[in-house]
Amino acid sequence: MRPLLLKCPSCDGALNVERLECPRCELAIDGDFAMPALLRLSPAQIDFVEVFIKNRGSIRDVERELGVSYPTVRGRLDDVIRALGYPIKGDASDEVAADDSTANRRAVLAALKTGRLSPEEALARLNDKRPDKNR
Repeated sequence: MRPLLLKCPSCDGALNVERLECPRCELAIDGDFAMPALLRLSPAQIDFVEVFIKNRGSIRDVERELGVSYPTVRGRLDDVIRALGYPIKGDASDEVAADDSTANRRAVLAALKTGRLSPEEALARLNDKRPDKNR
């Protein structure tokens, strides 16, 4: 039996499943069937999922088998989670908030260094407790 094609060999578009057939009793069902989410993953993602499952979810064991670093394994796992349609904890909105927080901290420290803020004002801003006169 040939492997299941998941993408159009001509344009790389998604393929629809329209017929299911039992080879034993020859029952055929025609319709428009959704592909399971796992089958919508890329071949590389499917390979990663197989290694991850084989290693019972142990990132350290996946690192060893694939010969890659912890951040690489986490990145590939996050890619699979996103491809399945699930949110990643600490993704986009948390990263933006962290970037905003870091930028704010740098701005406060720069203002302290140049004397535009007193140490007390800088500390208050870093603790997000701004003095009443600056609100």
